[in-house]
Parts: sequence; structure tokens; C-alpha cells
Amino acid sequence: MSQGEKLTIAYICKDLEISRSTFDEWRQKGRAPKCLRLPNGSLRVRRAEYERWLASLEDATR
Repeated sequence: MSQGEKLTIAYICKDLEISRSTFDEWRQKGRAPKCLRLPNGSLRVRRAEYERWLASLEDATR
């Protein structure tokens, strides 16, 4: 998998073991990874952004 890969929201929810509504709530509050909106209206997250966001959560707990 490449850093430029774009992940679906379903993939992220499954990876984090959260519901889509939880992801949407985090996004609304500005606590989710930055998303891209595709021309068809669906959302994606760049793998590099997702990994950066996860790393930022680790740093916050130290």
C-alpha cells in the first residue's frame, strides 16, 4: 500500500472499531483526519494523513 493511497471511511471505521456516526461526529468537531471529497460526493482519507493523525493521538497521551 502506498502513502498516496486513499482510504474509505468504512475502512477507517473498521480499523478503529467505531461506527460511521462516531466518525461523522469527530469530523464535525474537527477531531477526525482530514478528508477529501470526491466529485461523486464520497469521502476519502489519504493514508499518509491517516497515519499522521494516528501518530498525533499517540503523542497526546504521553
